[in-house]
Amino acid sequence: QVQLVESGGGLVQVGESLRLACVASGSTDRIVSMAWYHQTPAYQRERIATITRSGNTNYATPYEDRGTISRDTLKNTIYLEMNGLKLDDAGVYFCNARTEVSSDFWGPGTRVTVSS
Repeated sequence: QVQLVESGGGLVQVGESLRLACVASGSTDRIVSMAWYHQTPAYQRERIATITRSGNTNYATPYEDRGTISRDTLKNTIYLEMNGLKLDDAGVYFCNARTEVSSDFWGPGTRVTVSS
């Protein structure tokens, strides 16, 4: 089992940046990749970026220029930095961990509100 807890959400203004964190605990040695997802107010969940155990990163096209996923392996933490926030970036941001047996774990999410 893997437990995930996201943090860093809150109220941001259009054009500002945000930095989210996700701490993993439990069977972290079984994690092969972690990712960030964005769930819109209409409950559509889309992948933002993935970082693998080896440190390789992959971004969904809409976020290639605005998002940066990184990690601190000593802290079992991944981060998401996004700049140039838009109203459409509002919603809940989830952290995902996938293990060696392709099990997916999710955190409870952190909510981001974007105001103009």
